Amino acid sequence: MAKLTMPFHQVLQLLFFIFSCLFFVTIQSRHHYGHSEQEQFHIVSHVSLPPSLAPEAAVARPSYSVFNVLDFGAVGDGVTDDTQAFKLAWDMACQIKSAVLLVPDGYSFMLQSTIFAGPCKTVGLVFRIDGIIMPPDGPDSWPRNISKRQWLVFYRINGMSMQGGGLVDGKGENWWNLPCKPHKGVNGTTMSGPCDSPVAIRFFMSSNLTVKGLKIKNGPQFHFRFDACHGVRVESLTIKAPAQSPNTDGIHIENTNNVQIYNSIISNGDDCISIGAGCYDVDINNITCGPSHGISIGSLGINKSRACVSNISVSDSVIQHSNNGIRIKTWQGGSGCVSKVEFSNIHMEAVQNPIIIDQYYCLTKNCSNQTSAVVINDISYSNIKGSFDVRSPPMSFACSDSIPCTNLKLTQVELLPAAKGRTVANPFCWNAYGTVLKQTIPPIYCLMEETNATIDNTLLCG
Repeated sequence: MAKLTMPFHQVLQLLFFIFSCLFFVTIQSRHHYGHSEQEQFHIVSHVSLPPSLAPEAAVARPSYSVFNVLDFGAVGDGVTDDTQAFKLAWDMACQIKSAVLLVPDGYSFMLQSTIFAGPCKTVGLVFRIDGIIMPPDGPDSWPRNISKRQWLVFYRINGMSMQGGGLVDGKGENWWNLPCKPHKGVNGTTMSGPCDSPVAIRFFMSSNLTVKGLKIKNGPQFHFRFDACHGVRVESLTIKAPAQSPNTDGIHIENTNNVQIYNSIISNGDDCISIGAGCYDVDINNITCGPSHGISIGSLGINKSRACVSNISVSDSVIQHSNNGIRIKTWQGGSGCVSKVEFSNIHMEAVQNPIIIDQYYCLTKNCSNQTSAVVINDISYSNIKGSFDVRSPPMSFACSDSIPCTNLKLTQVELLPAAKGRTVANPFCWNAYGTVLKQTIPPIYCLMEETNATIDNTLLCG
């Protein structure tokens, strides 16, 4: 047998290679499995290590069950009463963990006044309107035994989203023509007769709501109303009704908090957005409003009631061809407080009363003087610019005789007459105290300076 021979330097290279491989394996083994005594007492953080990508199949995605109202007997011809089919679909969707109630495109569904009640087992219930839904056509078509004050009500719902590209048609024309409506009597007065008109869509005692992307028109009364709700996001709505349609507020909130109203277009015969008693933490941004009665806080304090509103922001919006711009309105004789309100970056276009506080609000013009009033304190107006209808003062602060408005702040307010060559009324103030941080156009000389003698409204708002 022949002997294998190898030069001495090659033997050294081979031994070095074997030793290196054994050393590397030992180190790797100790790092991954932790057999060393040191690693038994030292916890290594892996926060800084790059995460491994999860397999595509392992990514969790919500699975929704779709409940199409057609599958529950809805006809969708705009004449047949489809209320029962919607109720059956709702009852099923309400019991499923993840569900979509679908109102399909291409159909028109007539619904009687009804209540969609919770609580539901669904997490993230979606009420998707892609078709058209409508109520009976006017008061004569409304069933006698059903309330005429509301149409669709969502009660005790948590975590619902109402969305879609469809249309809610309120069929309000015949309701507006009831004899009791303001425009039917002589000189805008009302006449006797039945006056109840339904709110189109009402959310009551509900939370974590989203209303997005819908079109709604011609509500008999308010288009949307949120009562005793928490956590409301309204976005990308289009709300339309004629400028002479009475009491057709776009969005009304009452005793509701943590509200966001964004990126919507509203034109109607009353307030684009109205904020009632008991509301706080409300953010309104990027609204195109008008023709309308503007964006209002109130009316508050009716029938000597107590009303508190605070932490309200209205910003980056346009109000056009409207009776009012940004308004706070209270009845005499009420109590409570409006405080911490900020109006900023708002463009006015031919608005009759761009900035107004009215503590003598009265529908009949026969209201008697009262000594008590809702306190108004800490109201800020910043970067309010545009044009106004010269029939009224561009700024009006008509505060209570007994309790002044305090801590009003104005900066970068520039309002010019919409019609050139017309006599311009001066800003109006009554018992109003505040500060002009930067001279306004037109100048406001009637606002009184804060003094130690001024009533401390911050205590009354506490």
